[in-house]
Amino acid sequence: MKAEKLVEIINADFYTGVPDSQLKALCNYLMGRYGIDPKHHIIAANEGNCTALAAGYHLATGKVPVVYMQNSGEGNIINPVASLLNDKVYAIPVVFIVGWRGEPGTHDEPQHIYQGKVTVKLLEDMDIKTFVIRKDTTDDEVAATMAEFRDILATGKNVAFVVGKGALSYDGDVEYKNDNVMVREEIIQHIVNASGNDPIVSTTGKASRELFETRVANGQSHQYDFLTVGSMGHSSSIALGVAINKPQTKVWCIDGDGAVLMHMGAMAVIGANAPKNLIHVVINNGAHETVGGMPTVASHIDLVAIAKACGYPYAVSVDNFADLDKELEAAKGRDVLSLIEVKCSIGARDDLGRPTTTALENKQNFMEYLSSLS
Repeated sequence: MKAEKLVEIINADFYTGVPDSQLKALCNYLMGRYGIDPKHHIIAANEGNCTALAAGYHLATGKVPVVYMQNSGEGNIINPVASLLNDKVYAIPVVFIVGWRGEPGTHDEPQHIYQGKVTVKLLEDMDIKTFVIRKDTTDDEVAATMAEFRDILATGKNVAFVVGKGALSYDGDVEYKNDNVMVREEIIQHIVNASGNDPIVSTTGKASRELFETRVANGQSHQYDFLTVGSMGHSSSIALGVAINKPQTKVWCIDGDGAVLMHMGAMAVIGANAPKNLIHVVINNGAHETVGGMPTVASHIDLVAIAKACGYPYAVSVDNFADLDKELEAAKGRDVLSLIEVKCSIGARDDLGRPTTTALENKQNFMEYLSSLS
C-alpha cells in the first residue's frame, strides 16, 4: 500500500509521532509533504508526548489527529490513553499507526520478540480497535475499515492501524543530512580508545552495533559493554545505576540525541545524584538515524546548558576530533560527573553488522566483568 494512499484514506490534517523503520515510507511521505510544520506534522520526544500533543490538537480544533510510532512505544502511551484519551475520561479520539516490529512468524531482533507478541493485545486491552495492514492488504480493505473506524472515533474512542513488515511504500526521495563532519563510528572508536578497560553502557540502535564491531576490529572482549538494544532513552539511567554501585570505577555512557530527548528527566536525576565516576557522552546528529534519519529537535537546543541546569558540574560540546580527544582524556582524569556532547554527521556504512552474542550473554559477561571490579 502506498503511504500517501493511507494518508488520503485517513483524511486527517495533523500527524505527530516518533519515527519507526517499519513506518519509514509514511515518515518519508510526511517529511516530503509537510516537513516539520507545527500545524500539520511534529516529531515528538516520545510516544506519550505525541499522544498528549494530539489531545491538545483535538481540544483546540475538534478534529481527529494521528499518532504514529513503533510498537516498542506502546508502553509510553498506556498512561495517556488510559487516563486522558479514554472515553470514560475525556473521550478524545485518536488514530494510531503502529509499526509492528517482532510480528510472530517474522524474523526480528531480540528486543522486539516479546513486544511483537503482545502488540495487538496491548492495544485491545486499552480498548483500541485494531486493524492490521500487511503486504497483501488492499486499499479498499483499508478504506472500508476506516469507514468503520469513523463511527468508533465519533464515540470518543481510539483506533489503530498496525503495519506489518513491508506493508507501506513510498517512491519519493527524502534526504536527511546536516553540516557536521564527524562520523559516529569513528567517534565511538575514539571513546573506546580513551575508556580503556572501563565499562561502557551504550544506547539503542546503530551506536551499540558500532561499539560491538569496534571491539571486534580491535580484537577486544565484549565484556566491557552493556548494549541497550531496546528501552530507548534509558541507557543513561542504567549507567547511573552502575556508577552509583561501582564508585571506584569510571563508567561511560554512549548516548544519542533522540534517546536523551525521549526521557530527558533522566538528566535531572543524574545531575541530582552527580556520581563523580560517570562520563555521559551524547552523540548528537539531530536525527532518528537508526530508523531512517528523520529529524529530532536536538539541533535546536543547548544540551550543555540543559546538563548544567540539571546539575552536571561539567558539560562541553565538541565538533572535531582534536577537541573530542582532549575532552575524553580530561573527563577520564576528572573526578566529577561530566557530559560531552559530540556533534555528528548523519550516516553509517551499509555493511554495518549486528551483535553476534545474545542479549543474555551480553548481560552475563558484563555482570561478570563488573563483579571483578572494586
